[in-house]
Amino acid sequence: MSRINEKRKFPRFESHFPLKYRDLKIADAEYRGTVSKNVSEGGIRFRSDRFISLACRLVVEVNLPTTSKPIRAVSKIAWIKKLPAGDDYEIGNQFLEISRQDKGVIRKFIEEQLKKSSF
Repeated sequence: MSRINEKRKFPRFESHFPLKYRDLKIADAEYRGTVSKNVSEGGIRFRSDRFISLACRLVVEVNLPTTSKPIRAVSKIAWIKKLPAGDDYEIGNQFLEISRQDKGVIRKFIEEQLKKSSF
């Protein structure tokens, strides 16, 4: 994993972790699976095979390699862009509701990655 050099509130790291998401407003919505593209304490980017409205709120679960249970958050779509090839989209998500514990797990994971990348 490498740090993406951008001026953001939270550092983001390239990632390829299993992720699943579902529409928060649809009670019986099934989770859709994908893989993360990058992660930060404030959100996550992933790829989707369908368009998701900016007004949509998602329940997102991501599996970090350092945890036995998934990180769970309610998020909003911050941005979405169609990829040039195929019918896929890249989606930037901002966490709206996430437990302190899960946020701490993400923070610790990123700090560990920073230490590893500085050697």
